[in-house]
Amino acid sequence: MGKIGKRTRTLREAFEGKENLSVEEAVGLIKSTASAKFDETVEIAMNLGIDPRHADQMVRGVVGLPNGTGKTVRVAVFARGAKAEEAQAAGADIVGAEDLMETIQGGKIEFDRCIATPDMMPIVGRLGKILGPRNLMPNPKVGTVTMDVGQAVKDAKGGQVQFKAEKAGVVHAGVGKVSFDEAKLVENVRAFVEAVSRAKPTGAKGTYMKKIALSSSMGPGVTIDVTSATQG
Repeated sequence: MGKIGKRTRTLREAFEGKENLSVEEAVGLIKSTASAKFDETVEIAMNLGIDPRHADQMVRGVVGLPNGTGKTVRVAVFARGAKAEEAQAAGADIVGAEDLMETIQGGKIEFDRCIATPDMMPIVGRLGKILGPRNLMPNPKVGTVTMDVGQAVKDAKGGQVQFKAEKAGVVHAGVGKVSFDEAKLVENVRAFVEAVSRAKPTGAKGTYMKKIALSSSMGPGVTIDVTSATQG
């Protein structure tokens, strides 16, 4: 086994024996121990009591974080004519139709969010095998298939986060940067947890929120008391 570095050892010691903290305590610990040479993302992971293989237990949704994500989001929009102009005016990075489809089919995916007007879905549908696994497929349930492309672009750029449960029933997302004020990070964490709580599916049985953990991009995770995360 390789030798453990000083930074890793120090981090382990700082986190040792600490679990089920309040949101405030967890955020404070992560901020005080983050030591990477870049502004790390604060990440949340939630283990839910669901089996997303069943349609009535799928969890997905979108939430606008009150203090943004701190991340620059590149947005692609499938639209034509006036709607394409509306998307460009709102700040979309890439706007197109068949030409954009061909670019994506060629393996060039230079965006973090994909939005489409409903009439463009026959074209976008051909990209399902490419965009689907990357969680980039436009979907009306999260507001990325819409005629109001201008607002959708602004929302995506302004700190909106999409979430979707993975096979094991885990939802994860970035909820800000280590450089954010503690209070703003706490507010973002609670907003995200509340959105996932609201998205509880009809088929969920037993305990819905089993475990919540926070970490920085390069740091270990720490569990949060679920009650603390759901009460502001």
